[in-house]
Amino acid sequence: MCGLTGLKPTYGVVSRYGMIAFASSLDQAGPMAKSAEDCALLLSAMAGFDERDSTSLQRDAEDYARDLERPLAGLRIGLPKEFFGAGMDADVRAAVEAALAEYRKLGATTVEVSLPNSGLSVPAYYVIAPAEASSNLSRFDGVRYGHRAAEYTDLLDMYCKSRAEGFGDEVKRRILIGTYVLSHGYYDAYYLQAQKIRRLIATDFQEAYKVCDVIMGPTSPSVAFPFGAKSADPVQMYLADIYTIAVNLAGLPGMSIPCGFGAGGMPVGLQIIGAWFAEAKMLNVAHQYQQVTDWHARMPGGVA
Repeated sequence: MCGLTGLKPTYGVVSRYGMIAFASSLDQAGPMAKSAEDCALLLSAMAGFDERDSTSLQRDAEDYARDLERPLAGLRIGLPKEFFGAGMDADVRAAVEAALAEYRKLGATTVEVSLPNSGLSVPAYYVIAPAEASSNLSRFDGVRYGHRAAEYTDLLDMYCKSRAEGFGDEVKRRILIGTYVLSHGYYDAYYLQAQKIRRLIATDFQEAYKVCDVIMGPTSPSVAFPFGAKSADPVQMYLADIYTIAVNLAGLPGMSIPCGFGAGGMPVGLQIIGAWFAEAKMLNVAHQYQQVTDWHARMPGGVA
């Protein structure tokens, strides 16, 4: 939505130490830059085992820029039919289709794949993530962590005022949802079911990669909307994540690169999803596209 090249690595490749935890099983740091080449250089410096992060993976160091110049002849691009149905704006569809045409010129072939449970990713995510957020953010009570209210009468009053002042409306909403789904009588009905759906989503990706090397589609169903435009309808705001949330739930690496402009001169993102630990391949795919197009070098409309 902002015209940057960004990469979310496989879960555990980059240390989460030092981050304020939102959803511990989903959080992952990654590079954002102007180009895929810059992201490759950044990721090579960022990745690695960190004993201070219990989810950090012990793997040999990689040079993520090693395959940038590899031709794309023979590359199989999977196009999930669920990503190209109703719900995608026409300007986004046009930009993504143009990008896929460029990939075909570069020697890649496209094949239709299916991610049948991807439609369940938003409801599953918005059970799992708030539940983990509720737990992680409970430490921010004004005693040892976070903001402390200036005036209060007793300890309980300090807790209430500190959290009321320190958290924004969206954070409070997610804490309340998370506390609800973890409460007695609802854990099995919501949280446990969401975790089962998460497993199904990961299995869908495993099946898709039997017939393709990377998966592509839009990053978002629309271009960036005005600040606050969907604040009154959180569900509509959450649906903007429909194409990206499944990647987080499965722990896969995902990447977004600029591929054009839509309404109002706003940038359109092309999403590239790789198999686990396929960051070097994804960066190669993105870099080759950026060698024959200049969308990543253009400024979005309205930016001075």
